[in-house]
Amino acid sequence: MNGIKIGYLVAILLAMSVAFSACENQTTLASSQANGSPPAVGVVVMQPEPVTLTTKLPGRTAAFRFAEIRPQVSGLILKRLFTEGSDVKVDQALYQIDPAPFQAVLDNAEASMDKAKAQLFAVHLRAKRYCELLVDKAISEQDYDDAAAAEKQAKAEIKYWKAQTKTARINLNYTKITAPISGRIGRSMVTEGAIVTAYQPTALASIQQLDPIYVDVPQSTTELLRLKRRLQDGRLKNNGANHGKVKLILEDDISYPLEGTLQFSDVTVDPTTGSVILRVVFPNPEALLLPGMFVQAVLKEGVNEQALLVPQPGVSRDTKGNPFALIVDDDGKVALRPLTLDRALADKWLVLTGLDPGDQVIVEGLKMLRPGMTVQTSPFQTTKTSKDIAIDSGAQPQKRSSGEN
Repeated sequence: MNGIKIGYLVAILLAMSVAFSACENQTTLASSQANGSPPAVGVVVMQPEPVTLTTKLPGRTAAFRFAEIRPQVSGLILKRLFTEGSDVKVDQALYQIDPAPFQAVLDNAEASMDKAKAQLFAVHLRAKRYCELLVDKAISEQDYDDAAAAEKQAKAEIKYWKAQTKTARINLNYTKITAPISGRIGRSMVTEGAIVTAYQPTALASIQQLDPIYVDVPQSTTELLRLKRRLQDGRLKNNGANHGKVKLILEDDISYPLEGTLQFSDVTVDPTTGSVILRVVFPNPEALLLPGMFVQAVLKEGVNEQALLVPQPGVSRDTKGNPFALIVDDDGKVALRPLTLDRALADKWLVLTGLDPGDQVIVEGLKMLRPGMTVQTSPFQTTKTSKDIAIDSGAQPQKRSSGEN
């Protein structure tokens, strides 16, 4: 109990000490203002620097290739030849349909073709003899014409049964259902003993190729046009070989270790969302990405060689929400500059208009400042460099950050 009381006493003494120190600082500040000395502020001098700009967009994964397995002949399923959820290879046998009826049809077609060939031999000899007898007028021309027609009919019968034999052999091969692509097969919709029909609407199973894998990312046409204008105006430059490389953030906010490549941009705009689909290809050797996962893609827009970055505490907003900054002019007085912001990069804002290189932006000591006041400046130490913020994705400047006043 004595230890607890001592702890309470120590806490009370510390609180009183902090309160006394704060009151003393306020008294000192008030006395300095009463004496007429200019207030001290921390400033950051604006210097252009290169920054790699990125955009973070939501997306979903999709299989690189997708195939639904359907039978090409009707029959009874005898066996399922794969394990559900396993990886299968192209042309691997998946199902076995009862081949007995199809084998019988093939045997019948082959026998009929042999019969037609035997008939052709006899008919050919008869037509040949009739041709010789016709020269000696031993038979009528009608008899010869009948023999020649019978020979042609026998040849046609052979062609017909050849086609029937080919069709029967194809259907017999179709009784073994194989994989059209390599990939991972899902669950089977049928079991042994099921009756299936040719080209039925319900698939027996489906195969998805997961390595590589697609990530489909919608991007608004407004942002797409804005990016094209920046590239045309020279405000952004392509980042060389890294242009088109995309990073991925998974659902648990962990970065995917492999980079993807932007494959193409769709040519059709979705009228309901006003966006186009960007398709990115990612390697997926460990099958970590599965179709249908929600992810965030970080796309590299380009490099702004003359970016002006101001710490977020140096940006304030008026009653209408418009951003502005207070700077120290050449006379040591406070001046107000309306700003146009692009996006937030880590703890800084990327400024489009309103500031020039060399401007001294007030970041510390903003309270009670008004335009026209004389101030004393000292450098404000930032905690992040442009190299740190270059990898951060863009945020909308309309959103108020925690660092704004």
